Amino acid sequence: MREELAARIAELDWTGLAEALNQRGFARTGPLLQAEEAKDLAALFDEELLFRRSIVMQHHGYGAGRYRYFDYPLPDAVETLRAAFYRHLAPIAQGWAQALEQEQRYPAELAGYLALCHAAGQVKATPLVLRYGPGDYNRLHQDLYGDLAFPIQVVFLLSDPERDFEGGELILSESRARMQSRAQVIRPAQGEAVLFANSLFPVPGRKGPVRAQLRHGVSDLTSGERTTLGLIFHDAA
Repeated sequence: MREELAARIAELDWTGLAEALNQRGFARTGPLLQAEEAKDLAALFDEELLFRRSIVMQHHGYGAGRYRYFDYPLPDAVETLRAAFYRHLAPIAQGWAQALEQEQRYPAELAGYLALCHAAGQVKATPLVLRYGPGDYNRLHQDLYGDLAFPIQVVFLLSDPERDFEGGELILSESRARMQSRAQVIRPAQGEAVLFANSLFPVPGRKGPVRAQLRHGVSDLTSGERTTLGLIFHDAA
């Protein structure tokens, strides 16, 4: 399964995905996981021993719902998806760092980047599974867990939006200096991945790249149950 998942990711239209990320700060893959694969990943939420920490969002003012951070070692499918996506996102991230005049370095492989995180004291796994029920939501936020933060992250919708739930759209809010915020409302298909900036990203301007900032959240779920997989590429302090 590892090789098959990695091959699917490699076969995506990375030229088109990079263009979308560079223009809008987000991109969509279309359905990437099969329905059974998505269901298997969603079922991991109930495997207590896989996780290092569980969060009830109401207790922290984050929104309403629950999410769980995986512990190392990651499940095979999660590890494969994380490493395979990183390989294609690293050149985009390096281009963003150059455009933003940042002295960031993103090695070609995830293991190299995680070594930098660990040297900086960021050693805790960050991939997570999120589950929402009726009335649950996630406030706009950014997933930054230390001095090192990979600028792009990935979220998979594991539930079927046609049968499992209503509401619960992914919300992306872009802000730029001296401009009002712009919101994007995304309703992915089951098994689809959405790639998006986790904080700053450059957008084309009249005199060169302009800094934009993205926050993400989830609108109120009106019925059913919604489960997602989040892939964050930096580890946490």
